[in-house]
Amino acid sequence: MENLTFQYPTWYLLFCLLLGLVFSALLYYWDRTFREQLAILNGVLGLVRFLAISLLAMLLLTPLLRRLTTDQQDPIVLLLQDESESIANGLTVDSSTYRQGLENLQVELSNNYEVKTYGFGRDLLEEPNFSFQEKSTNLSKAFRSLNDLYSNQNVGAIILASDGVFNEGSNPLYLNLDLNAPIHTIALGDTVPSRDLVLKRVFHNKIAYLGDRFGIQIDVAAQNCSGETAELAIFAVENGNTRKLQSKRISLNEDLFFTTESVLLEANKPGVQRFRIQLSSLDGEVSTVNNRQDIFVDVLDARQQVLILAAAPHPDLSAMKQALESNQNYEVALEYVEDRSVDLKTVDFAILHQLPSASNNIAPLLQQLDNNKTPRLFVIGSQTDLTQLNSAQEILTIQGDGRNTNQVQASVFGGFNLFTLSDELRADLGKFPPLVAPFGEFRVNGNAQTLFRQRVGRVDTDYPLFLLGEENGTKVGLLAAEGIWKWRLFNYLQYENHDLFNEVVRKSVQYLSVKEDKRRFRVNLAKNIYKENEAIIFDAELYNESFERVNTPDAGLSIKDEEGRVFNLTFNRRGDSYRLNANTFPVGSYTFTGTTSLSGKALTYNGQFSVEPVQLELYETTANHGLLQSLSAQSNGQVFYPGQETNLSQLLTTENKLKPILYQSFKTQSVINFKWIFFLLLGLLTIEWVTRRYFGAY
Repeated sequence: MENLTFQYPTWYLLFCLLLGLVFSALLYYWDRTFREQLAILNGVLGLVRFLAISLLAMLLLTPLLRRLTTDQQDPIVLLLQDESESIANGLTVDSSTYRQGLENLQVELSNNYEVKTYGFGRDLLEEPNFSFQEKSTNLSKAFRSLNDLYSNQNVGAIILASDGVFNEGSNPLYLNLDLNAPIHTIALGDTVPSRDLVLKRVFHNKIAYLGDRFGIQIDVAAQNCSGETAELAIFAVENGNTRKLQSKRISLNEDLFFTTESVLLEANKPGVQRFRIQLSSLDGEVSTVNNRQDIFVDVLDARQQVLILAAAPHPDLSAMKQALESNQNYEVALEYVEDRSVDLKTVDFAILHQLPSASNNIAPLLQQLDNNKTPRLFVIGSQTDLTQLNSAQEILTIQGDGRNTNQVQASVFGGFNLFTLSDELRADLGKFPPLVAPFGEFRVNGNAQTLFRQRVGRVDTDYPLFLLGEENGTKVGLLAAEGIWKWRLFNYLQYENHDLFNEVVRKSVQYLSVKEDKRRFRVNLAKNIYKENEAIIFDAELYNESFERVNTPDAGLSIKDEEGRVFNLTFNRRGDSYRLNANTFPVGSYTFTGTTSLSGKALTYNGQFSVEPVQLELYETTANHGLLQSLSAQSNGQVFYPGQETNLSQLLTTENKLKPILYQSFKTQSVINFKWIFFLLLGLLTIEWVTRRYFGAY
């Protein structure tokens, strides 16, 4: 369907025709050159001139051709393959036979539909590889990822091949997806409970303190093992050698058996300690891999005492306290200034919330903190007395009455280099809710560095929101606003965790409270214990003799495992520091040495880390086909089994429910862009010119 429109009134075409008629009449009616030779030639040339001039005039009216176009989008079939370890353990048919059947299904469906294949475990994978080595299963995350990719496309059906067992994320039955497509499931695994003794879970603290005794809880489950007796043993693993610490006998008196055993262990050596919990194997077990689990405990030789001292109750206090308590290296006490009972001599770090205030002069307390050189963080609020605050610290001066406030958001200051923030925090910080800051003039003093600046509306100001500095040998921080409890709630609303909020609080407190490291070359790890499917990222910093951060020389890293094997890696430069993504490592304990040289002097840094196993897929050995049936039922899909791929293909093709979608759109194009019009005009004018030339009119 095509329509021709003009940018001017249509009756202007009459003027175009009249213009063509006038030009042809002037040349061929009054000029008798051709009329005397051949009467018909005069009329033909007049018509040619009329058409050429009229067409040129019409083009000046900028005619547009409006054309209706129709595009067809074929149905998309999404094929989702579970790549977790439980599939390999419970697959009831040969894996190569099953893979061939699934590939045949893909080929058959490709004849009629667009087929997209994915694998999944903890995350959505671009392609299934049928290796079945994923350490965990997150069905809900896989579905949400597909929803983000295809929510606005013509998805006709989803095919899910899985055993129905998930051990991360929420229940996929309660997801609200926009795909609106039937979910057909291929049920893998065996639903019949096999004879198995399982070390189900081991609950323990990641951190213990030297000289303490810490407890672990061990969940033991068994199926079809009634009448048997198993031994539960705990070993210490050191340099690849095991040493038995404790053992006990467990009587399995039921076919469906479950018990929880509690054990106390001694933290008698600093550093990361590795323990092995092991159950003896029974005859006829379907798997003995799930009878053993290694745990790692970081034994520290000190715990920092943190005091949160407040003028009055406030939701910020709970938010900061919970963020700090998520790191067991901190023991946090919350007190109010009017009834404070904590001895300041035992305090390693102090947070002063809305202090000093008009009703609470804390000069004596500040003097005690100064005498003990205790680092501190001031949090400004509506009760803060700005005059007293300016006298209590030297890194920031605020000129204002404290009664007027601003709603401010945070933006990362590019020149900050005291510690690094994650890319996720940098990207999301601008979305966090605004805080309440005093209205006035802000002036940064001394050597303080601004971590966050104030953003008012959409304008990034030069006023600091969060800054860190040092005065008289004591580190001091200042958060110039209240309301960070909203950041914690927003973080959970976005990601169902508090990781970004905790990062802000913990990294700031860690910098302020840690004793200054005078080493010029340092290698940093986010933690000491990693999971075997978690990438290990090293950050390094190099300082010259003036303690300015540089990264001109190359820096290397040597990692050594328990068997003495050495892995040599090289750092990449990142800004004015170094970074190295070492990817994943096998389970075990490792030591590392960072090396570089500056001004002819060799510099080294030693450290250690450990990698613990992920055994989530080994805890549940029975398939959950009930979940697959519920997924299919609520989406009008059906359940199939390995070997029935042809039936599934026939269902999708014979029912003919997967329809293409037609999209219609209008496309407007200027007529002057058509090349054939140019050649038509050229042809008309060429015919006239050649004819007149031939008959001697020129």
